[in-house]
Amino acid sequence: MDFPIFFVDHIGNRMLIAIIAILHVFVNHPLAVGAYPLVTVMEWLGWKNGSEEVDRLAYKVTMVLFIVTTTIGALTGVGIWFTTALIAPFGIGSLLRIFFWAWFIEWIVFISEVVLILVYFLTWKRWKEGIMKKVHIGVGVTLSVFSWATMAIIVGILGFMMHSGSWPLDQSLISAFFNPLYAPQLLFRTTYALMTAGLCVWFLLFFFTQKGSELRRKAVRFVSIWTLVWVPPFIVGAVWYWNVVPEAMRSNLDVAMLTQAFQNWHESFGYIMIAALAAIIITAIVGMSKPRLINGVLLLIPFVLGIWLLGHFERVREFVRKPYVVADYMYSNGIRLIDYPIYKRDGVLAHATFVAHNRVTEANMVEAGKDVFRIACSRCHTTTGINSMVDKFNNLYGPGGWDPTVMSTFIETMHNSRTYMPPFPGNQRELEALIAYLKDLEENREFLPGAQSRGIPQAAVGNNESSM
Repeated sequence: MDFPIFFVDHIGNRMLIAIIAILHVFVNHPLAVGAYPLVTVMEWLGWKNGSEEVDRLAYKVTMVLFIVTTTIGALTGVGIWFTTALIAPFGIGSLLRIFFWAWFIEWIVFISEVVLILVYFLTWKRWKEGIMKKVHIGVGVTLSVFSWATMAIIVGILGFMMHSGSWPLDQSLISAFFNPLYAPQLLFRTTYALMTAGLCVWFLLFFFTQKGSELRRKAVRFVSIWTLVWVPPFIVGAVWYWNVVPEAMRSNLDVAMLTQAFQNWHESFGYIMIAALAAIIITAIVGMSKPRLINGVLLLIPFVLGIWLLGHFERVREFVRKPYVVADYMYSNGIRLIDYPIYKRDGVLAHATFVAHNRVTEANMVEAGKDVFRIACSRCHTTTGINSMVDKFNNLYGPGGWDPTVMSTFIETMHNSRTYMPPFPGNQRELEALIAYLKDLEENREFLPGAQSRGIPQAAVGNNESSM
């Protein structure tokens, strides 16, 4: 068995994207966007006060930032493009067409950012005196601006995916980019990045300073103040952001916070998130007023909480916009809203290329249903892995209780009771084929490998199979 492929097929498409995207955000926000401004300020303070030990400390932190952002950050950034193009080509293709010039500018800014990262770290020890030290600090300032600019551009695209604003009317880049979520999300992400940068640098300080030293005391106090400064605007940004999220998406929060199994206590989970933020604030206050009381173990708590909150925010943001991948434009299965009437009339198989059959017959019912599953369901569901169809229907009807008539009614109307699910896109015959495949899945519990492991047969041109 090829374990990597087996693993990817079992975690599912949405989990694959989520793992890579959340890991990228972990690197991008606290380290690239937030921590580079912080170490630049540390370097400036060391230069201003003539403190070589502060300068050395800032250099050591920058070394970690350099290694992580140019390895994990770069790989996950490429990974996002690769996985989204593979799993949701229609979605990423639409965003590229809408935001072509924005993404073109972002790539220029990103390449400039990478060059500045290299220059900033590799010249630190050479540009350490006189005018060159000022130039080096200027490179740090420029790097901080470019790192933020990269995020500022991407935020426009992320906001559009949740709220398209007036774009459906004029379809202009300006209205798409400056959507209603742009400003509040930019404030929220910027302040969160700067706040969590403090948590990350806090944690690193205890590897680069001596216990009980004056340098550690000063560094902890500085980073504590830095973290506290960004808490109030972060709260403002969070509240503003939440209040402009469309109501339909806010109603998905009970499921998005965890899973359906835990939606009854999502309010309690919200209190846990508030408690986590409170723990970060309390630790920062202690670090500011009594820095000698802070130790590495204690700092591990806000560090983990901050990263956890960031990851959970990304998970919720991805889920609440369901059933869309692009709000009011494209469903999460990659089918545009305006194309649904065509598929309901002709069927999705009739317009598909990489399927075994373009029409449903009595002879190919199960195989055609498998193709329908791949088109309509596999963006979010697996057969027997994470978010599997077997588990879902067992939870609904119990093992062995899958009645085809009941299943048909459920799938046809599921969008009404579970608004985060896209409507079924195919015609009646394809619905019957899908149910036949699911019933076969109930009996055989077949693991369905994706195209990456064995390929999908291409239907012959002019397929003469007749619809029954």
